[in-house]
Amino acid sequence: MKSLRIRRITALPAAVTVTLALLLVGAVQGVRGAPGTDSPAAQITRLLEDQATAWNRGDIEGFMAGYEPSETLRFASGGDVTRGWKSTLERYRSRYPDTATMGRLSFTELEVTPLGSDAAVVFGQWRLVRGADSPHGLFTLTLRKGGQGWRIIQDHTSSATP
Repeated sequence: MKSLRIRRITALPAAVTVTLALLLVGAVQGVRGAPGTDSPAAQITRLLEDQATAWNRGDIEGFMAGYEPSETLRFASGGDVTRGWKSTLERYRSRYPDTATMGRLSFTELEVTPLGSDAAVVFGQWRLVRGADSPHGLFTLTLRKGGQGWRIIQDHTSSATP
């Protein structure tokens, strides 16, 4: 009888162990979030990472996919304000005509602050690494979440280099 009792006791912890393992896996997946349920900060960070990736392959149009395709888009830099998605695209094309001029873009020190369920502001630093120089500076973005997800509706970029 004793060995039977031991088997039953050891069988019970195995079932409990399996149950606990399944609960733990479920809890970890819940913390990570189901696909498409990432936090606004994670979604916005991914948008900016996608922009940098597009830029670094020389794809200005792909970079511009992070902006709201609207005539109300506001881009401020270098003392000038450009309004509208198409005008902003043309500004980038004229200032960065080739991949050498574009360099390699990186964003760091990102601070994402949700302003509600469909709005956020982001502060960060940008840097271009090119053959002859490495311009860098700060940016402030206002984003809105719409049917296509998060998009930049206002961009104020400054340069720390003359």
